Amino acid sequence: MSGRSKDIAGAYGAAAITPSDSTVIPVTRGVYVGVTGDVAVRMADGTLFTFVGAGAGEHPWQVTKVLATGTTATSLGALY
Repeated sequence: MSGRSKDIAGAYGAAAITPSDSTVIPVTRGVYVGVTGDVAVRMADGTLFTFVGAGAGEHPWQVTKVLATGTTATSLGALY
């Protein structure tokens, strides 16, 4: 699958995520959640999904969008 990371190494970079219903980001290795809440995403395979009550910390989600609609978690970061 194009863009999907099979590498099990840790992140080599990070960037802040501002949730947006239109902005596409490069496929992540994971997402950092700073403050617990729901995280609505478009996964690397195109599936739309909401992680309800996502806890603070690192999550191994490969995503291309973090949607503003449905996201209540804050202090989000993309891990690359």
